[in-house]
Amino acid sequence: MTDDTETDDTDGQTDDGEPRADGAGIVAPDGETPTWRERKERAQGLPRLTYEYFERARREDQDLRMESDYVERDVLAFPAWPHEMVRNLALTSFFVGILVFLAAALPPHIGAPANPNQTPAIILPDWYLYWSFGLLKLGPLNPELTLLGGSKLLADRTYGVIANLAVVGAIAIVPFLNKGSARRPVEQPFWAAVGVFGVTFAFTIAAYSAKNLVPITPQLLFDLTFLLPFVAGFISYAVFKSMREGYMFELNRRYYRLRPPK
Repeated sequence: MTDDTETDDTDGQTDDGEPRADGAGIVAPDGETPTWRERKERAQGLPRLTYEYFERARREDQDLRMESDYVERDVLAFPAWPHEMVRNLALTSFFVGILVFLAAALPPHIGAPANPNQTPAIILPDWYLYWSFGLLKLGPLNPELTLLGGSKLLADRTYGVIANLAVVGAIAIVPFLNKGSARRPVEQPFWAAVGVFGVTFAFTIAAYSAKNLVPITPQLLFDLTFLLPFVAGFISYAVFKSMREGYMFELNRRYYRLRPPK
């Protein structure tokens, strides 16, 4: 025979038959009671911890919403173990499983060995370094000084290295300039536009680095590399700016119960 303690831990209920409020044990979802087979499958290991984590999070969130008059940004603090560890382990296992499946089902193609006696026609780094490789090709922006007889003060490769340092420095200084607490782009349109500008510029400069493979004339591609980021930044700023007033009113109305304008 099982005592009352074991029954309470298994069913997630108190002696009166009510669901446990502390989140301990397995709590059945609303309108659904797990079968004996499901309980046995969740009896140990990662499935049980994952199930208890999501059920406890759901129940505590539900209790908080029932006790609160208004809820907009409830932040529930869970301990690192087992809640955060179980969630991170479940997500990590999922993505590792996808990578293993792709590696087994779609192995990468191994091409012919390189010829050390012949220089390839197109030399490109790995795809995630295209943007940096594109900055090394900014020779047209390197000014030719008349005082030096039309020659350049810096070599094109040195100019490209300085451009890499400037871009990386700009990215590194942004967190120190933007110290706001915004959680959505619409709350700070300017910095959202800066982010859109940076992402667009990363794509355009990456395309410029592989200009030999892009079916556009080099001059037009060079112009689009610096024009499209500004266009995308201005459009995103205008869109977020137009949405901000209505968004902030709706947010304040939920927080402070403001009456809508007549």
